[in-house]
Amino acid sequence: MKSVALLDYGSGNLHSAERALVRAGADVTVTSESKVALDADGLVVPGVGAYAACMAGLLGVKGHQIIGRRLAGSRPVLGICVGMQILFERGVEFGVQTDGCGEWPGTVAQLPAPVLPHMGWNTVTAPADSVLFAGLDADTRFYFVHSYAAQEWELPASDTMAPAKLTWAEHGAPFLAAVENGPLAATQFHPEKSGDAGAVLLRNWVNSL
Repeated sequence: MKSVALLDYGSGNLHSAERALVRAGADVTVTSESKVALDADGLVVPGVGAYAACMAGLLGVKGHQIIGRRLAGSRPVLGICVGMQILFERGVEFGVQTDGCGEWPGTVAQLPAPVLPHMGWNTVTAPADSVLFAGLDADTRFYFVHSYAAQEWELPASDTMAPAKLTWAEHGAPFLAAVENGPLAATQFHPEKSGDAGAVLLRNWVNSL
């Protein structure tokens, strides 16, 4: 059984995420301790609320260093919702810019939609070779709750690295619903709230560890 550390930094649906990961077949430990988070087969970084508050909590437990060290050793990390957003260089909310972890270039900004938040079920467009979405139909819906998102992908493919697998959704404009980039993956939606579809996605990730 694969071990998964669920990072506790004061932001995230820890109980529902823990239950969903256990359902997906993982041995889950909720932790804020660096050693536990570094030693696990996989690390999940949840996140709800404001970008700045999530980053403050993450910095408080040195979560940015944990993420960086894991990725330096090609150790898998999965970000969820704001846990995806903080992987980018910066977030802008209410005119205030906050530095993120900088694992990916780009800015998380408000969606240009007439109704916010984007709350409820929506379809996504995943690449055919996606690991996360393997076995899921194209019309599968996932549960979103957010007003902000990364709306561009700024990391070019290189000769030494396979191109990232990008999954898109739309609410007012196209936005990144998920990214698979080597050991680093993330979803803007909540797989732990997405019923059977979310369970399949989490199982796919756990099985890839």
